[in-house]
Amino acid sequence: MGSMSIWHWIVVIAVVLLLFGRGKISDLMGDVAQGIKAFKKGMSEDDKTAEKTEPMKSIDNASSQAPQATDANRKAV
Repeated sequence: MGSMSIWHWIVVIAVVLLLFGRGKISDLMGDVAQGIKAFKKGMSEDDKTAEKTEPMKSIDNASSQAPQATDANRKAV
């Protein structure tokens, strides 16, 4: 009862073809393929730009350059 036989699949495919038609399904699959190609192209472009950027600076230097709180700032709070 839990498994679907070949006749079930044939009926499901026939209903899908009747609802959407052959043209719409092929157009949909073409759009999916174009989306995958665009995604792959975008990922390869991201890899190329990541290689060209300079490495990130360390945080150690930023802590020594942090502004010091003055007495006037402490009284205002």
